[in-house]
Amino acid sequence: MFLGRNVTILNKSNFVLGKNVTIESYTILDGYASQKIFLGDNAKIGSFSKLLSTSHFSKLGVGLKMGNNSAIGDYTHFGAPGGIEIGDNVIMGSYISFHSENHNFLDPSKLIREQGVTSRGIKLGNNIWVGAKVTFLDGCEVGNNSVVAAGAVVNGVYPDNSVIGGVPAKVIKTIS
Repeated sequence: MFLGRNVTILNKSNFVLGKNVTIESYTILDGYASQKIFLGDNAKIGSFSKLLSTSHFSKLGVGLKMGNNSAIGDYTHFGAPGGIEIGDNVIMGSYISFHSENHNFLDPSKLIREQGVTSRGIKLGNNIWVGAKVTFLDGCEVGNNSVVAAGAVVNGVYPDNSVIGGVPAKVIKTIS
């Protein structure tokens, strides 16, 4: 395992790390989750990234599972209360954000913060390339062998072999 300078890991006993994991400098990993945080063989998390497994201690979050040979760039935000699953051989640019929880807001007689949240989670398959500054929202799924264009806001379910992009993201092309 390689740890950069000033890496903070909270609740270390809840982490399962594969071989040759790299966590670059100034990264904070919060392991307070209901499930083990798993980083596979050769996984890499870029500098200045932050994993938040739980949004509030009244309800433990699910956390993160990152597969083998998967890497993510600097300044990544893992909002993981609903769970984030990243498959094998997934490569991502910098400034990626995951938000695996969403606020309910349909009752105008209540404050939004009193209406609860959904926590469906986020799933990325295997062999995916994600461009810089992509945002993944609660409930989204990206199929295997796909590409996510830089700057996309991903909020749906996308099949295998897709190139997706836009705000909101849509299938731009199918890879044959």
